[in-house]
Amino acid sequence: PPPSSAWRTRQIYMAHFALTDVAAGRFRFARKLSREALALAGAQAAPFRVWIDDWSLEAASGAAVSGATWTLRAAQPGYEVDLVLEPLTPPVLNGEAGFSRKSAEPGDASFYYSIPRLEVRGRLVRDNHPIDVRGLAWFDREWGSGALRAREVGWDWFALQLNDGATLMFYALRNRDGTRDRHSAGTWVDPSGASRPLTSEEVAIDVLDHWSNARGTRYPSSWRIRVPSLSLEVGVRPVLADQEFRSTPTYWEGAVDVSGTRGGAGIAGRGYVELVGYAAERSSRRATGAKALLGR
Repeated sequence: PPPSSAWRTRQIYMAHFALTDVAAGRFRFARKLSREALALAGAQAAPFRVWIDDWSLEAASGAAVSGATWTLRAAQPGYEVDLVLEPLTPPVLNGEAGFSRKSAEPGDASFYYSIPRLEVRGRLVRDNHPIDVRGLAWFDREWGSGALRAREVGWDWFALQLNDGATLMFYALRNRDGTRDRHSAGTWVDPSGASRPLTSEEVAIDVLDHWSNARGTRYPSSWRIRVPSLSLEVGVRPVLADQEFRSTPTYWEGAVDVSGTRGGAGIAGRGYVELVGYAAERSSRRATGAKALLGR
């Protein structure tokens, strides 16, 4: 648009909305992309509000994250949510006081904090039928200007809420040679609310099963996570195998069930897992093979 146009903007906003309907055995997702011009999308700090079209997350009181009551509204064909979220814990700073390194390069990092438990209540509309809902949520906020190194292809991110009040967050950065990058890290929050960082060496993750989509992209689909320093060993399994967000980029992110032991006692929980880079890895392998064939 010309410089004087009301449509002209320097900001583009994108939002994803996914819903796992365990009872119906289906996963639904939607994406919105909009410019900031004409207030089609935007963000403000006081009072806090982020929106894109009719999707929004906003705070009812002031700009502070801790203690604020938030409302979340979004809709897609067949589903609509109108929720109230109240933090049950203060924000937890991940990494080095909120500075999360992704490689040895100074710029490969982000600022990263979490609110591992929020009380949720409100309404879900499924196929035009309203349902009152209650539960727990997890809020993550991460931002930065860096990107993954050329040797890194993606990450596996785990956010687990255990029924004894503890929470575990861990992200495993994957290298092209199949190894885990040493900058993989996480955060443990005990039932009292005290938190401590977790290094890559402290957390062992074994993949127990896989799931493949119709295009042949293969994702891990069951894990055993062990943290000996916490006497913790849990199994993590998706509530539905197919929770793939088919967009740009394509990735898998969905709800999981957790069960295992901590300190010899049984423990259970729920969580969310994000798997990024698997579709790109497959495309990269196919492209490399094509180039090799053409080069003969």
